[in-house]
Amino acid sequence: MSLGESLSSCKLISADSHVLEPVDLWAQRLPATHRSRAPQFPAHKLGAGFQHHPGGHDPDARLLEMAVDGVAAEVLYPTLALSLFGLDDAVLQQACFRAYNDWLIEYCSVAPGRLVGVAAISVYDIDDAVRELERCRRAGLRGALVWQSPHEKLPFSGRHYDQLWTSAQYHDMPISLHILTGHGNSKELLGMVGTGNNIERYRRAVNLKLMEAAGALFDLIFYGALDRHPNLKVVTVENEIGWMPFLFQQWEYYCAKFRDSNPAPLRQLPTEYLKGQVYGTFFNDRVGARHLDAWGKESAMWSNDFPHPNSTWPNSRATIADHLGHLSPAVLERVVCGNAAKLYAIDVSKIPTLAGSGTARQVIV
Repeated sequence: MSLGESLSSCKLISADSHVLEPVDLWAQRLPATHRSRAPQFPAHKLGAGFQHHPGGHDPDARLLEMAVDGVAAEVLYPTLALSLFGLDDAVLQQACFRAYNDWLIEYCSVAPGRLVGVAAISVYDIDDAVRELERCRRAGLRGALVWQSPHEKLPFSGRHYDQLWTSAQYHDMPISLHILTGHGNSKELLGMVGTGNNIERYRRAVNLKLMEAAGALFDLIFYGALDRHPNLKVVTVENEIGWMPFLFQQWEYYCAKFRDSNPAPLRQLPTEYLKGQVYGTFFNDRVGARHLDAWGKESAMWSNDFPHPNSTWPNSRATIADHLGHLSPAVLERVVCGNAAKLYAIDVSKIPTLAGSGTARQVIV
């Protein structure tokens, strides 16, 4: 089968896309006791910042935009609410995330088979976190987003999160760790905490971002969360994937090197966690794409980052052909569709294949 035939028959699922919340969402939806402290964001202006497509806030427009890009379904993360993972006020954060989750539930209800919402979960109070995860699951959301960079007093190496991990695996709610969430240095890159343009911005964009993602995965694996919860699924989101096979290879090397003198307390080799528990999304990673035949068949998931300016929309199929054209049809299908469909229980048989037009003119705005 030719590459063109493989792509034309593939149903694309973006494992990392975004909504764009109304700037007054929290002012309108927070309980009266918190409304005076509602997060403030500058007004959206179409064509500026993150507001390049009406589908960010309008699900009906989004379905039209997805058709242009040839995308069958999208896993949806916040935009403005990402910065709220850095709040130190636990009660305010809980209220803000409940308000966001309610709005997301309404948004996804327009096409629940194609708009796959991931709930934002505050984890300061783990009992509250479990209640919110389970409430959102009952309401139709299919994953849970926690901070990638925890508060210094609540590291992933501790047992604080175990009750949440237990609930997440029981309810088939993959846990996502998204770039720029929590208390790490790289959160300033959100552009909502002004940093100016300077050389250190590059360090945050690459070095610190990857340190946060690698540190989170290390703690979850080496301190036993994945062993204690063997059905827990963890997704590193928008950190790309080229670094992952190297990282896991090095962990495995040192596990072997120190097997006698300092054995790692793991039930399996690090790379085995990439075959069912650890996943990674990517959308613009040529290095990672070149190695997918060797390591990423079970764990890598393509995304388009729509509607953010970095997005491959409206030419995602051309980008996939360029970056992933070397893959066999079977591996290509898993990376652009199958892995995400399985992880989020998306019934692709009920979604038509959308070839995409590659032009925005067909979208009614």
